[in-house]
Amino acid sequence: MIRKNRRRKPMGDINVVPYIDVTLVLLIIFMITTPLLQTGVKVDLPQAESATVEQKDEPPVVVSIKKEGQYYIIVGDQDQQQIQPEEIDDRVAAVLANKPETQVLIEADKGIEYGTVVTVMAGLKNAGVPSIGLITRSGDQ
Repeated sequence: MIRKNRRRKPMGDINVVPYIDVTLVLLIIFMITTPLLQTGVKVDLPQAESATVEQKDEPPVVVSIKKEGQYYIIVGDQDQQQIQPEEIDDRVAAVLANKPETQVLIEADKGIEYGTVVTVMAGLKNAGVPSIGLITRSGDQ
């Protein structure tokens, strides 16, 4: 019997099938978790004894909601102006287009429904406001 000395040639290709499987599993995981991370409005709720917020160089935009359901806005050093709720987002977006570092704060009467404040916050978030602050009064006032 003649034995042939055939050696196997080393394979020069990389087996990519396991990499494709891992990639598809990661894709599915990211597709499921991404919408969960993007919902909601970020709010830093004040503590009972909260520190004052650092004032930036630019004066903030303050959206005020009164108990009677009236909306007011203070832009920079201007006086308080009454505004319709549907105009708030456009007005704030225009300010942020010129000065993107401007702080946006909400001042709401304590008798206002929670849903009203959340609606304003969601509108501001959709207008491109990166973070929204809430104005509160300290306990001794």
